[in-house]
Amino acid sequence: MFVDSHCHINFEGLADRLPQVLENMRSHSVTHALCVSVDLETLPLVLEIARSYDNVYASVGVHPDHEDAQEPSVTELVELAAHPKVVAIGETGLDYYRLEGRTIADMEWQRERFRTHIRAAHATNKPLIVHTRSSWEDTLRLMEEERAGVPGGVMHCFTEPWHVAEMALAQNFYISLSGIVTFKSATDVQDVARRVPLERLLIETDSPYLAPVPYRGKPNEPAYVSYVGRFIAQQREMAEADLASATTQNFFRLFRIPEPVST
Repeated sequence: MFVDSHCHINFEGLADRLPQVLENMRSHSVTHALCVSVDLETLPLVLEIARSYDNVYASVGVHPDHEDAQEPSVTELVELAAHPKVVAIGETGLDYYRLEGRTIADMEWQRERFRTHIRAAHATNKPLIVHTRSSWEDTLRLMEEERAGVPGGVMHCFTEPWHVAEMALAQNFYISLSGIVTFKSATDVQDVARRVPLERLLIETDSPYLAPVPYRGKPNEPAYVSYVGRFIAQQREMAEADLASATTQNFFRLFRIPEPVST
């Protein structure tokens, strides 16, 4: 059984067909999903979905790419994270991919927002969901400065080389791999997939984005995390069932969720 540790089923194209999305999960042996917040404006729908479905959890956070979103305070994040289905803070982090004429120095607002989320994770003792794109040096530096390893968390949709993964692992973070790992050109990600300790590995879809082969270029959904898991199992030359069991146990352990008892 697989778990999708990061998806956005509140987004258009998935939210409007949730019963089918959840049925597709069941048919692909995907038991649970974490619906990840990207801003406070759309958080109510994330929380409503999590409240409505026992096997869906939620996070609270504002994505670094959402420059015009409502800026959260530590107090606001802590209060929102008290919802019984909220299991993480994020997604948060840094994204320098689209500077659009600005310099890295101009992105101090992102760094301050990231610090706010890390402080909320400390206050709530909930793990962080970290997004980093074209910014891994600053991301890891801020994580170290703010002691992000105390609440811990996950580097989601990881695309950096192995040496970056090693530094994140040293800070008590898990590594989560998305459908990108199945892309022929993703040699760095495949190397990480083979080398990351099994007890620190998660899998995700980041749906509706980044559908794995054989659905690349099409809308993604949580059911397809099974293809991510199958591919990684092949890369590691291990049984698919063992990969599924390990990543599922890791999900429940990281997010402090009581693991369901099999009947």
